[in-house]
Amino acid sequence: MGIGVYFIGARGNVATTVMAGTLAIVQNRAGTTGMVTEGPEFRGISLPAVRELTFGGVDVSSKPLHEKAVELGESRVLPEKLGRDLRDDLTEIDRSVQTVQGFSFGTLPKGGYLAELTRIEERIARFRTDHNLDRVIVVNLCSTEPHFAETADFDSPERLLEALPKAGAGFTSGTLLAALAALRQGCAYINFTPSQASELPALRRIARDSRLPHAGKDGKTGETLLKTVLGPMFLARNLKVLSWIGSNFLGNNDGAVLDAPASKDSKLRQKDVALREMLGGAFVRTDIQYVPSLGDWKTAWDLIHFEGFLGTQMTFQFTWQGCDSALAAPLVLDLVRLVGLSWQRGEIGMLQHLAPFFKNPLDGHTHDFAQQMAGLYAWLDTVRADHSRERK
Repeated sequence: MGIGVYFIGARGNVATTVMAGTLAIVQNRAGTTGMVTEGPEFRGISLPAVRELTFGGVDVSSKPLHEKAVELGESRVLPEKLGRDLRDDLTEIDRSVQTVQGFSFGTLPKGGYLAELTRIEERIARFRTDHNLDRVIVVNLCSTEPHFAETADFDSPERLLEALPKAGAGFTSGTLLAALAALRQGCAYINFTPSQASELPALRRIARDSRLPHAGKDGKTGETLLKTVLGPMFLARNLKVLSWIGSNFLGNNDGAVLDAPASKDSKLRQKDVALREMLGGAFVRTDIQYVPSLGDWKTAWDLIHFEGFLGTQMTFQFTWQGCDSALAAPLVLDLVRLVGLSWQRGEIGMLQHLAPFFKNPLDGHTHDFAQQMAGLYAWLDTVRADHSRERK
């Protein structure tokens, strides 16, 4: 018995990095740098151990995990030999990853949405049964999907389930169906992408009624992390930000997907929301450019034009260069462990204390990273207090 981690997008760069990284940690091939839950603030907290996690999931790609890991080694995302050294272990995990026929937004899945929902539920149920798991956490690591219209059909579980058999192409997305399936199967859910999912009212109610935790959305790994640190600095010093312009360049599969206008729009909704809400009237604009030769390595350049004392105008610029998957993977492990602990503690619904991990955290959040971390540490204090009472 243990915790199952079921990835939607299990053979992608991030999921492969998570699984190879977990094996490397368990086998003492690597340390835990980048994992928040391995920091000193978490000492004494009974988090699920990394070695207790069982991986599986689905992907539209049929490429074996060990081959994907070797590719990531060649592109410097993973240590160069790690994929080859972990071949047998990754092959074993790959037996729990199914290759599926996905459907793109604007098309109808085979048999309609209800038939697709049933197929997803059956896969999740089989994963739990095959590994004798008491709990499963479903993690969405798919590429960004276009934003779809949120009609009244998404307001309640009853209306949503009534609409699915009759709905035409473009009604909903694959990741929303996966989130719905996860919650209907009694799984916790993490949305690490900008796509719509458990935030919708119908899914939130299912989570509450089923006493399940969920978290999201869109993992905060690089440029936006800096924005939520620097934005409050300007506010605290009473410096007026006039404009904040950002340009992102990336070349992996996510970059290719984001080259499509509809997917890019969905992503930019999340990247800009923090600054817009923090800075009010400032002119904020971010652009994303696909540069195939960059692979998983992302460059972000930002220009901040601000006004100081006596109206003096100044600029601040920064360049962020990082590996998307290496930044995201430890946060995925953190989220799995923290959601697992929250679930064990009986916490249900959207987990507000996980706000620092997301570009657009839901339910009464602040975008100020320091305040978000203070909220997480305050939650840790309640966990410690509960541990102390239990020991007495």
